[in-house]
Amino acid sequence: MKKKTLVIGASENPDRYSNKAIKKLNENNHPVIALGLREGNIDDVQITTEVGTEKDIHTITMYVGPKNQPSYFDIIAELKPERIILNPGTENPALEKLAEDNNIEVVHGCTLVMLSTQQY
Repeated sequence: MKKKTLVIGASENPDRYSNKAIKKLNENNHPVIALGLREGNIDDVQITTEVGTEKDIHTITMYVGPKNQPSYFDIIAELKPERIILNPGTENPALEKLAEDNNIEVVHGCTLVMLSTQQY
């Protein structure tokens, strides 16, 4: 099943894990919405600075540290994805509480590892 994924913290920098994840999601034919601080492109995926009217987001994968996450809380609550993947370094009790309050599954994991081991 293809899972429409919102990547929060998208970066054009090829050394960033968000960039690698977007490429890997794309390779695995998962539709990707990339949300970053600056607009740009990663292959054929456009990085936007706001989500707009996206619907049917299955997964949000987080690449923003805890201190910068609160600005995304309203977006997450509104989108109500099925799950949020907290990549290493993005764990945050406040975000986990928000997810729990909105019946969103929280996965402590690495999107890249999940994709490469067919666990995505």
